[in-house]
Amino acid sequence: MKKRLTVAQATIAFLKNQYVERDGVEYPFFAGCFGIFGHGNVAGIGQALQENPDFRYYQCRNEQSMVHTAAAYAKAKNRLSTFVCTTSIGPGATNMLTGAAMATINRLPVLLLPGDIFATREPAPVLQQLESAATQDISVNDCFKPVSKYWDRINRPEQLIFALPEAMRVLTSPADTGTVTLSMPQDVQTHAYDFPASMFEKRVWHIPRQRPDIHALKRAAEWIKGAKKPVIVAGGGVKYSEASEVLDRFSTKIGIPVGETFAGKGSVRYDASYCLGGLGATGTRYAIEIANEADVVIGIGTRYSDFTTASKSIFKNPDVRFININVSEFDSHKQHALPLTGDAKVTLEELLSLLNDYEVEAAYRQRIAKMNKDWDDEVTQIYKDGNGTNPPIDQAIVIGTLNGFMDREDIMINASGSAPGDLHKLWRATGPKNFHLEYGYSTMGYEIAAGLGVKMAEPDREVYIICGDGGYLMNNHEIITAIQEGVRFTILLLNNDGYASIGGLSESIGSNRFGTQYRYRENQTGQLSGAVLPVDFVKNAESLGAVVLPATDAASLKEALAKAKKQSRTTVVYIETHLHRTVKGYNAWWEVPVAEVSTSATVQKAYEVYKENKKQQRIF
Repeated sequence: MKKRLTVAQATIAFLKNQYVERDGVEYPFFAGCFGIFGHGNVAGIGQALQENPDFRYYQCRNEQSMVHTAAAYAKAKNRLSTFVCTTSIGPGATNMLTGAAMATINRLPVLLLPGDIFATREPAPVLQQLESAATQDISVNDCFKPVSKYWDRINRPEQLIFALPEAMRVLTSPADTGTVTLSMPQDVQTHAYDFPASMFEKRVWHIPRQRPDIHALKRAAEWIKGAKKPVIVAGGGVKYSEASEVLDRFSTKIGIPVGETFAGKGSVRYDASYCLGGLGATGTRYAIEIANEADVVIGIGTRYSDFTTASKSIFKNPDVRFININVSEFDSHKQHALPLTGDAKVTLEELLSLLNDYEVEAAYRQRIAKMNKDWDDEVTQIYKDGNGTNPPIDQAIVIGTLNGFMDREDIMINASGSAPGDLHKLWRATGPKNFHLEYGYSTMGYEIAAGLGVKMAEPDREVYIICGDGGYLMNNHEIITAIQEGVRFTILLLNNDGYASIGGLSESIGSNRFGTQYRYRENQTGQLSGAVLPVDFVKNAESLGAVVLPATDAASLKEALAKAKKQSRTTVVYIETHLHRTVKGYNAWWEVPVAEVSTSATVQKAYEVYKENKKQQRIF
């Protein structure tokens, strides 16, 4: 049996019949399609979407934003569902590149369908076409190759029969998922072909729970039994595997402490006696202390970014060994580890059964429990004092006020600026969904678009976004989409008139916050060191359709949050925060190169500190 459809029509007909199943539960894989239309897709994918209203189309305002929304939705759905994103050729396509990189780096599935130049080449060069004197077989869509887990160009209708299943194979792979890009020439999208009817039947893709090699498991169990100071590094893979409950059983029974990466924070409850909180360059004092001493490190679903390893300086024990549990063979071998290549949930269950009655020494368990309580007491003081209470309010007090206001099932979103480091240390996470931080790419402009995606994925939960003025000015467009779709969430807009995070980093390497504050240029000095720029964030947010509620201190912030919860549309709580009063770091390092030669005394001093810190690095 054949079915005559255009390439675009066949694409949508195929996608809307793709489902996934894990642990016996079935989900539609695609929740619909975000898109902005132009001459590269309006007659193809656009026309096909119009004929398929059951595959819902969502209008958006920025191509980068729609990829962030799709990825955030996928993250909230534990990678079991996502969106399609379509654009015209040229700038519409390349605007998606940042989102594509973000999704691939964070191992989040998104499907991109950018329009492309004519396959026939007859009208070339068309509007927005990149020309090359070396080849005619290139377009700007080739830029997606390094940031996609799978890339293809559909130059003939029949190629779709083979490309679409391959796209689904990658999108549904626990180990290899990320951005999939199918580049679609605008003429080919409209070409008809007699596709096999079976191509459009419902297909359910089983998401497997891969088990590691039994010999490696037994060896890992022996390593753990022989350890005096083991520690677990919980990454995002714990959440995607839905392994939080078994990790809690594992650490409660055996007593191994858990430190969390940015992606893994919330894997265990903050008040679990074995929880050390954030681990790494921005970690808690006690997570760093235990990591320094650890003789066996069990990494679960982590890719060991430089923040997690403090640029390979945090694991100081000369005899330290690593066991890595990861669905990705690439990641399971990192740190020269004993690789347990498999799903986190089933691997932990099988490892627990092999450990029998083993437990860590009582003194170690008691020490960890005391650290958990002592750190919670320290967080209480930071939330209370915040290094000063005079206006403008400290960022730590904003975080603490929100943390205390939110219910256990609510969701907090952040991605960039100085907030991730503070949140990693301070946030009292109450569950896997409570803490949503994009720090694989730390994408400025992610937060508001992500809020839309997360709220679409979890409509019954309250969603709160912490967004700095820098990120807001880069990408606030999807407030309009949220208003259009009736999707309500709350944005905490923190204004400190500049790039606080990079300003602090600039100061640490001796460059005195150069180019990081939003100020007028002074005629006398020629530098950007004049008065603060007069941006009216309240009027801006209101013009996009949001309700805006100003706050100046903890009391007015609580009041604003209570009012925001009662609003019928997306609300912005506007808060001016102090640029310089920040939460201190502890005994960990993050490598940022410092100029080896400089006329600046502050840079020279920073370089000497840098040389000393480099001595701590270890290559395993």
